[in-house]
Amino acid sequence: MLEQELRDCIKEIPDFPKPGISFKDITPILSNPALCHKCVEAMAEWAKRLNPDIIAGVESRGFMFGFALAQKLNIPFVPIRKPGKLPREVFSCSYDLEYGSATLELHKEDIKPDARVIVHDDLLATGGTVSAAIKLIESAGAEVIAAQFLVELSFLNGDTSFAQKLEKHSLVSY
Repeated sequence: MLEQELRDCIKEIPDFPKPGISFKDITPILSNPALCHKCVEAMAEWAKRLNPDIIAGVESRGFMFGFALAQKLNIPFVPIRKPGKLPREVFSCSYDLEYGSATLELHKEDIKPDARVIVHDDLLATGGTVSAAIKLIESAGAEVIAAQFLVELSFLNGDTSFAQKLEKHSLVSY
């Protein structure tokens, strides 16, 4: 079962990046080509029935599997980045974090109005980042049809901000 393979591969790092946090390190998956392939296949199998036009991946770990998923589905990949990383005109969305705020951006010309978009990130925790990504894409006039993650920390209830309006998929949940 894929979920168990992922659990066996993901390393839990206690007290990182700060005390009390149990960090889920997905990088060991990247050194296992067979497991990476299984992940992309499972994500694509789930996503293709939604008939997306674009996969939008959130910086930076959302790029790894998001790009591979877009390639598998033969659709464009659009990077959602931190401020100052994109050279052309951008849409921008700021959001609150537990201690401060952050901003996400995407190139205006990369998202067409009425495009059907799946947002991809490596991990769903509190939902702040994916909610900001959804707002960012919607500000471009596109429709976010789903959010997909490699890992979900379900005990944090991060999907409450968006689960009412779109589908969600995670390969492994803690």
